[in-house]
Amino acid sequence: MVDIGFTHIALPVTNIEDCVSFYKKYAKLELKDQRIDEQTGIKVAWLGDGLRPFVLVLAEVEQVQAPLLPFAHLGIALESKEEVDRLCNMAKEENILVKEAEDYGPPVGYWAFIKDPDGHTVELSWGQEVGLKAL
Repeated sequence: MVDIGFTHIALPVTNIEDCVSFYKKYAKLELKDQRIDEQTGIKVAWLGDGLRPFVLVLAEVEQVQAPLLPFAHLGIALESKEEVDRLCNMAKEENILVKEAEDYGPPVGYWAFIKDPDGHTVELSWGQEVGLKAL
């Protein structure tokens, strides 16, 4: 397979291990690669869902200058409203819930905002029609 098209999004993070754990837990992403970049000395991790040739690239920096804040966000589609609610309950307990889940109907679906360890906004959703419209 050749890498053509939209292949990744890169985010600066201050603790790569914390962020890898967060994205495994909340986005069900798997660690695909982790290394120290030879040219910059920066720790880098690639996470993917194994379903498409697309990864989230995390690069460890001393300080995140501009986190993704609402409305800017990463969108994660989940298998059910119940899974959105379960993760929102965990996020609430961890004090990282930004916006409670709300159902906007098609094509937006049921969604909520949480924040990762560096304050980047992540949307958890069910019932969005992105996959249906993207193909």
